[in-house]
Amino acid sequence: MTEGQASSFTQQPQDQVVIAGQPVTLLCAIPEYNGIVLWIKDGLALGVGRDLSSYPRYLVVGDHLSGQHHLKILRADLQDDAVYECQAIQAAIRSRPARLTVLVPPDDPVIMGGPIISLRAGDPLNLTCHADNAKPAASIIWMRKGEVINGATYSKTLLRDGKRESIMSTLFIAPSDIENGESIVCRATNKAIPSGKETSVTIDIQHPPLVNLSVEPQPVLEDNTVKFHCSAKANPAVTQYRWAKKGQVIKEASGDFYETIVDHTFFFEPVSCEVTNALGSTNISRTVDVYFGPRMATEPQSLLVDLGSDAVFNCAWTGNPSLTIVWMKRGSGVVLSNENKLTLKSVRQEDAGKYVCRAVVPRVGAGEREVTLTVNGPPIISSTQTQHALHGQKGQIKCFIRSTPPPDRIAWSWKENVLESGTSGRYTVETVSTDEGVISTLTISNIVRADFQTIYNCTAWNSFGSDTEIIRLKEQGGHPCGAGGGKAAVQIKSELNEPLKISLGLLPMQTEPVVFPGRLPVSGSTQQQALGPGRGWPGSRAGSEPATQHPSPQPAPHLRSEHPWLGDARGHPCLGQGDATGWLRMP
Repeated sequence: MTEGQASSFTQQPQDQVVIAGQPVTLLCAIPEYNGIVLWIKDGLALGVGRDLSSYPRYLVVGDHLSGQHHLKILRADLQDDAVYECQAIQAAIRSRPARLTVLVPPDDPVIMGGPIISLRAGDPLNLTCHADNAKPAASIIWMRKGEVINGATYSKTLLRDGKRESIMSTLFIAPSDIENGESIVCRATNKAIPSGKETSVTIDIQHPPLVNLSVEPQPVLEDNTVKFHCSAKANPAVTQYRWAKKGQVIKEASGDFYETIVDHTFFFEPVSCEVTNALGSTNISRTVDVYFGPRMATEPQSLLVDLGSDAVFNCAWTGNPSLTIVWMKRGSGVVLSNENKLTLKSVRQEDAGKYVCRAVVPRVGAGEREVTLTVNGPPIISSTQTQHALHGQKGQIKCFIRSTPPPDRIAWSWKENVLESGTSGRYTVETVSTDEGVISTLTISNIVRADFQTIYNCTAWNSFGSDTEIIRLKEQGGHPCGAGGGKAAVQIKSELNEPLKISLGLLPMQTEPVVFPGRLPVSGSTQQQALGPGRGWPGSRAGSEPATQHPSPQPAPHLRSEHPWLGDARGHPCLGQGDATGWLRMP
């Protein structure tokens, strides 16, 4: 090679796969290069030039003068599984890295417990086969009579060298698929040995009793009689029958029949029949399809939750046939859930109350449990906003408070006064707790007129907040005319001059005007008046002033509520106590 010329590879090593024990050659050719060539394995030099004396299975072969520096491995081994490079030191060039993959066939497969597997008739067969030390891991198949058996499970284990693997396969065969004397084969293969290696076992079935347990009749209602029949095939013959229920021996039962009256426990607790011969015993059990009404499995618990939290009730029943569960709030027909669990999201205070978990077994029976939901939240006051008292008498204003937890404080306030308990002047506050809540009563002695003009404020507090109710006191049995109630008659004429008489019933506590629809002429005996807004009511004792005379307009053909308004005058309970003729102007 002349100075200035660059050396290059004409052959470079390529990725290769070799089976352990076979030779393999990695190519490297650099024509017209006379310098040192190194072979690198996984980053480490194997030797200088063609001297690989430290690796007796490795040789550098090829025509040195032609630039051939091939690496030959005589018998590939797992330790040769690596990445190789060919480097020309003086030329400062290196080949592409080449991966040498060494395949290792598995050891001969082994079926644990072989070569003869003994089992009792009626038992399932579990076979385990392992094939070790393979690279890559072996694949295992199970065969019987030349056909593959499916359904096996597999697990692999990586060995300490990080390259080889062992595999284990477990095959489950149901008792009905097992034949006495048959041979089952385990075959292991991988890329190193595609034809595979195999081993086999022979199945030897022993024969303790084969038992069948029947129950008649089924289904059956609770408290009725059923008969169990335990039939057995055994070789040698059966020597003993043993009956039990939930593991407890039934002493009164013997032979291959057992008759008894069943209850609901037979649905959950199986009856077993154990049959014995010289080779062993076979035990078989069955429950009875007993029909029974709902029985509580998980008792629901009442709950106390905070406002806005979730409330979760659990109520589990057992019953047969399948039962239906219904959750409802007591007093409501709305079904909240058909599951064992009832979840109320972000509960409100109105969600508090009684809830019923009801279970029904169709045509058999029903049962229910009741629980209480209590919701912690601010107090709720539900008092009448207008309450009544007699002038000059003792009067009471009541404030009803529902609160969980109970209110920490209840206060009455009016004008400049605040009173929580006890007596102040004419005012007394008393608080009584009941099953439904708390009643706070403000008692006022010797009611005066000013008390009816006062606004009373009832406020309750607890740790979750407060509520306030504004209550007004109204005079009982009085009205603006000072009369104690009764009847007032208004004489009304239509355009046909036919009188229409309307009686106004005055309730003892009625003080607001009675509003009539339409416009109607009022006929009286003394004078003609128009009732207008802001004027005293005719017949009132104070504040009355004469209404401006107003000639009667032409009446409408019919008395209808949609007639035009003539003013804001209203009918009043006092109307008719004085004589007046004119037009009522009403909405």
